[in-house]
Amino acid sequence: MKDFKKGLKSGVPIGLGYLSVSFAFGIMAISMGFSWWQAVLISMTNLTSAGQLAGIEIMVNPGLYLNMFLSQLTINVRYSFMSVSLSQKVSPQFSGIKRWILGFFMTDEIFAVASNEKEVSVKFFSGLTVFPYIGWTTGTLLGSLLGNILPDIVMNSLCLAIYGMFVAIVAPKAKENLSLLLVVGIAIALSCAFYYLPFLSNVGSGLSVCICAIIAAVIGAIFFPKEENADE
Repeated sequence: MKDFKKGLKSGVPIGLGYLSVSFAFGIMAISMGFSWWQAVLISMTNLTSAGQLAGIEIMVNPGLYLNMFLSQLTINVRYSFMSVSLSQKVSPQFSGIKRWILGFFMTDEIFAVASNEKEVSVKFFSGLTVFPYIGWTTGTLLGSLLGNILPDIVMNSLCLAIYGMFVAIVAPKAKENLSLLLVVGIAIALSCAFYYLPFLSNVGSGLSVCICAIIAAVIGAIFFPKEENADE
C-alpha cells in the first residue's frame, strides 16, 4: 500500500498537466464534428495525445485507413521501446497479464517518472497511472462540453496547448544538444514543405507525419550517430 500511495503522489503533477492538454483535445474534437461522448471514449481507450490528434484529423476524411495505420504506428511505436526499457527495472511480480494491462497506461511522462525508480513495483506503477488517466479523461470531457460555451479566442488559445506540451518536451533537450536541434529543425522544414508546396500538400497528414519523422530520424542516425559506451 505504501508503494501505491507513493505512485499516486508522483502522478499528481502529470494528471494536472494532462487535464489542461486534454481540455484542448476535447475542444478540437468537437470543432471537427465529434460528439462529447465520442471524444471522451477516444481518450479513455487511447491515452496518447499525439496519436489522438493525428487520428481525429484523419477520421474526418473517411477511407484513409493506410494513413491512419502509418501515422499511429509511427507516433506510438515509441511506447513499445519505453516499455522494453522499463521492463529491465520492474519487480519480479510485475509479469504476465499485469504487464499487458498496465502497459496500456505507458506515456512519455509516466515513463520518465517510473524510470527514476530503482525498482518499479506493480503497486507503484498502478498508483502512478491513476491521476494521469483521470486527468486526461476529465480534461477531454470538460473541453468537449465547454467548447461551445467559451469565446472563440479562448478556444483557439487552448487548442495551442497540445502543441505547447510537445514543445516543452523537446525544447530543453534540443537546447542542450545541437544534433537534436538540427534533427528537429529538419523535421520542421519537411513538415512546412508538405504543408505549403503545391505537390507535397496533396499528401495526407498521416502519411506526411510518417515521412517527416522517418527522414529526420534517418538523417540524424547517419550524420549524428550516438556512440555506445565501452561498458555497455
